[in-house]
Amino acid sequence: MKTSGTLPPGAAAFQGAGPSGAPSSWLLDNRDLLPSAARTLDVACGRGRHALMLAAAGFPVRAVDRDAGLVEALSATAQRLGLPLRAAVLDLETGTADLGTEAYDLVLVFNYLHRPLFPALLRALAPGGLLLYETFTIEQARRGKPTNPDFLLKAGELRERVAPLVVLREREGEFEGRMVAAVAARKPQDRS
Repeated sequence: MKTSGTLPPGAAAFQGAGPSGAPSSWLLDNRDLLPSAARTLDVACGRGRHALMLAAAGFPVRAVDRDAGLVEALSATAQRLGLPLRAAVLDLETGTADLGTEAYDLVLVFNYLHRPLFPALLRALAPGGLLLYETFTIEQARRGKPTNPDFLLKAGELRERVAPLVVLREREGEFEGRMVAAVAARKPQDRS
């Protein structure tokens, strides 16, 4: 799978689109791993800071979130700008969320944790596809929100949760004033 290495200039327009400003440094630091024009799924997309940036770079993006208001606003923005982005309301925590089977070259999850969703995330990745995942660790509770242990990773847990993906890069600790764990992990190619 060909990687893009850099995002086109149009992507820079959305670096301030999200509620916390620029897209996650984890996404930006791993842009050399992004498959070129990857079919992308942005899980728990919120306001769409990552989805908008990647769609502006020419990636066809599906963005899902349970907040209908945020999804509606994101859809309107994408339509107004003519971006290849489809946003949909999807409650990821009710029943078994269907994210597709081998449908995406790139799956993004930022600042979200629902442990039962991991099998669906891995199933959604196409062979050779990349998962970029970053969320809070239990150390974050000492600094403020979130504090609920259901939403906080234990030390080393993220690597275990993404198995059998191949972890290419990872980080855990304090980044941008938050205690987080992150992985860039690739689904192995089919052995045909």
